[in-house]
Amino acid sequence: MKEKLKEIYDKLEKEYGEQNWWPTISSNKRFEIIIGAILTQNTSWSNVEKAIKNLDKFNFLRKDAIRQLGEEELGQLIKSSGYFKQKAKKLKKIVEFLDSKKEINRENLLQVWGIGNETADSILLYAYDMPVFVIDNYTKRIFSRIGIINEELEYDELQKIFTGNLKNYVGLYKEYHALIVRLGKEICLKMSPKCSGCCLREKCKYEINNRDEK
Repeated sequence: MKEKLKEIYDKLEKEYGEQNWWPTISSNKRFEIIIGAILTQNTSWSNVEKAIKNLDKFNFLRKDAIRQLGEEELGQLIKSSGYFKQKAKKLKKIVEFLDSKKEINRENLLQVWGIGNETADSILLYAYDMPVFVIDNYTKRIFSRIGIINEELEYDELQKIFTGNLKNYVGLYKEYHALIVRLGKEICLKMSPKCSGCCLREKCKYEINNRDEK
């Protein structure tokens, strides 16, 4: 498994180069990443970018600004990200958590309303440089199609496949996840994947099965 995961990483890196994720536009990078990790739930990153830019336009990418804004007003500012009423509440709750000065760890983040495994791990990895591997829908889709994982496994079980076979290194985890997202967004689509242009084509059972069916 270690060799397989390394080979896939090497192919993705050769194809796309260094990603330097998480993308930010403000000087308050850590807080912006935390906000983005919540806003990206159940939507595309392009929709999140619109919401982030809107907050930045009015200088609201700050804890004190989110704290002072009403939920309705905040919701209108992040409307492009979808589920904006719920997400406005989630942003208020994460600011309450940060204000509480509780230790930043997975257990405590998961106690915050609206924060699940993927969001918590995204915050830990990208905002706080902690070595946790993020499992998202792109990861499940790509690696199940390759035949390495069963996407029906629980989140923690899927995560262990990666953390148990990769070096415990923040930079590697960031780049690997970012490369997975790049492939998932551009090539390995949920519907009608562009298999002919995939750098992992030779390793992918999904593409082989589709060729056999034809």
